[in-house]
Amino acid sequence: MCTVLQYMESDAMDWRDPNFPGFGESNLDNAMGLQFFDLSHPWGLGQPCWPYFEDVKIERLHNMARSGVLTQKITTVMHSGTHIDAPAHVVPGTPFMDEVPLPYFFGTGVVVSIPKKKWEVITAEDLENARPQIREGDIVIVNTGWHKYYGDNRHYYAYSPGFYKEAGEWFVKRKVKMCGSDTQALDHPLGTAIGPHGTGAPHGLIPSINEEYFQETGRRVIEDFPEWEPCHNAILSAGICGFENVGGDIDKVTGKRVTFAAFPWRWTKGDGCIVRLVAIVDPSGDYRIETGAGE
Repeated sequence: MCTVLQYMESDAMDWRDPNFPGFGESNLDNAMGLQFFDLSHPWGLGQPCWPYFEDVKIERLHNMARSGVLTQKITTVMHSGTHIDAPAHVVPGTPFMDEVPLPYFFGTGVVVSIPKKKWEVITAEDLENARPQIREGDIVIVNTGWHKYYGDNRHYYAYSPGFYKEAGEWFVKRKVKMCGSDTQALDHPLGTAIGPHGTGAPHGLIPSINEEYFQETGRRVIEDFPEWEPCHNAILSAGICGFENVGGDIDKVTGKRVTFAAFPWRWTKGDGCIVRLVAIVDPSGDYRIETGAGE
């Protein structure tokens, strides 16, 4: 019998090889004809971060050369990359991540196209007219096109379009299960601490952005975005969790009705969690969830 190291050095197969027992293409038959689309951005060192968050740190406690095993330690804010906000992130007395019922993280929904430019607002009318039509109980992801700018840059974080009070109230009225977008937050950036709100007050985290808004529009940010994160407050108060920084294969499923899955950690008193948001399509319409029977 060879040791683990001997096997890895001499007998290991490339996992991309079709004959690899675990991840090869031939084993994709286990998917039963389902198509899986990853709507998450890649995550790791150099991770884009919201303006006042600490950088992600990844340390190797064990590495292959020294220990023959790889073990890594991660230090991160959970509101990093593609992630989900728990109601308790913003609203006191509401559920934490581990208290949100599991069925909320799985279900039918839509990915709708609502293209937006710098600082534009996603309105209730935009959502009402979106196709496929948004139904009660849907998980809703909005593709503004902004995911193409995702990175460590001001364009993505400070110039983003986004939801504001009207959109948040519309989601609550429509009784959606969850919602999210391919932008930096559940609220328009000028309705967050990037604008003159909250911990960024009185001038915002990036004061030059607020001055730029005045130069372009002739209006102060506080006039057009007077409330601090009203979409967050509206949906999370209603128990509607939200996804931020959606990306990945989002364009491939835009305009489609899909099944979503995105399970967070069972983190006690968690305010949010990095997730792998997946859209699933069944072209044949034959797939069924198992009944639970033993035979």
